[in-house]
Amino acid sequence: MFEQYLEIFWGFVKAFAVGGLICMIAQVVINFTDLTAGKILVIFMLAGVVLQGLGLYQYLVDFAGAGATVPISGFGYLLANGAIKGAQKGLFGAFTGALTAASAGISAAVIFSFLMAMIFKSRSKKN
Repeated sequence: MFEQYLEIFWGFVKAFAVGGLICMIAQVVINFTDLTAGKILVIFMLAGVVLQGLGLYQYLVDFAGAGATVPISGFGYLLANGAIKGAQKGLFGAFTGALTAASAGISAAVIFSFLMAMIFKSRSKKN
């Protein structure tokens, strides 16, 4: 019984360490470059795509689980993984596979964004 809890705890530690490392790298990029947040998000997403295309990101996902799939690089991994699986069905499958793999996350983002827009009043950010 104790071994089960230790395994769960170790999974949390790995997820926190990998997710924290990804976030730390992003914070270093923010602090030491003039890149905007949008550019940094695109770089991290593309890094996930490239690493999965090379077959490397899967090792990180197997090791850290949600620590590797929750950050934006995990979204790139998801798109690339879906495209790779879809490509087995042909060229059209390569395009639709990425969208199919990410459809639940994209749908949730759109629905919850809409709900929050209905609940809260938007306003301009004051500089």
